[in-house]
Amino acid sequence: MNRLPFVLLGVGSGKRVRLMQAARGGLGLAPAVLVEWSAWLGQPALLEAALARPCVFKIESPGDDPALHHQLVREGARAFGCAAPPAPEFGELAVSPIWYAGLSTAMARIAALVAGRPHVRVLNAPDELLLMTDKLRCQQHLIAHQVPAPRLFGPLDGYAHLRAIMDQHCLNQLFVKARYGSSASGVIAYRRNSRGAEQATSSAHLVAGAGGARLYNVKQLRRYHRQDDIVQLVDLLAGQQAYAEAWLPKPRCANGHFDVRMLTLAGQPAHRVARMGTQMMTNLHLGNQRAQTDSLLAAPDQLVLEHAACLAAAAFPASHVIGLDIVVRRGHAHVLEANAFGDLLPGLLHKGWDSYAGQLQALPRHET
Repeated sequence: MNRLPFVLLGVGSGKRVRLMQAARGGLGLAPAVLVEWSAWLGQPALLEAALARPCVFKIESPGDDPALHHQLVREGARAFGCAAPPAPEFGELAVSPIWYAGLSTAMARIAALVAGRPHVRVLNAPDELLLMTDKLRCQQHLIAHQVPAPRLFGPLDGYAHLRAIMDQHCLNQLFVKARYGSSASGVIAYRRNSRGAEQATSSAHLVAGAGGARLYNVKQLRRYHRQDDIVQLVDLLAGQQAYAEAWLPKPRCANGHFDVRMLTLAGQPAHRVARMGTQMMTNLHLGNQRAQTDSLLAAPDQLVLEHAACLAAAAFPASHVIGLDIVVRRGHAHVLEANAFGDLLPGLLHKGWDSYAGQLQALPRHET
């Protein structure tokens, strides 16, 4: 049976494209046709040509390339009708709403393009990709679809607003999350006690400068205890759009505590890995450890995990590949996040396939 060509909108120098091409080679399939994100933003005809005939089309993450990031910022500035801000320094947390506006503009162009091409099978629909990238709207969407998730306290104006929320709800700990962040970028675990002591733990590094404090994303969690620093940290994130979310305890294990990254393919649970750590955030790039889920979760809890993953996947029916962060504790599961680009799980196998070969295998035979 003939197989459709596979088109990728991606970053050729990145791991995601390399792993997909390796997976296709391992399955005896032709390499994917690559359209570079950066080139396409300047030359829309490149993608039009690639999608001119029947094919499978996957939109990959624009990645962490600073130049590409700023291209999307410029797109967003045009959408807002304002001048683009200066390019942020490498690793700086900045202009997330404008970046998201640029991504939205790009996804609208793709949606219009594929709408007129019914012969193109899109793996993750542009509107669902955008929904998952807006973390606040994504969690609201999950809750509206009866998917168990942590309680939301809505958009955050700043430190004073954070304290007011906690006073109103009699809380001593909350999570603050950047609305358009990823991989723990712009996340703060905030705690206080009855004596007035405060602590904020974050991967955001607060750096003072002549033009004011700035935030940089780092791979080592930092703890802040001085109120002045915490106020600046929360206010800077709130200025880029952030929201407050309930602090959900994670189950304990010998090496601290853990949650689970679960990949769904075509709506079904597939690759999964426990992420173990001693700190509040268990993202693997922060130095935390991998573990087999069946070594930490009893059989009934594994069923609870898979049920939550199926519920969450059903809320995104036009997404073939979804990465879900899930906490299972005392027989209950809560979905912390849905990620349209959550399939970068090198070396993790399910039924003998890595995450890229697995998503190809999950397609109907004629579409691979």
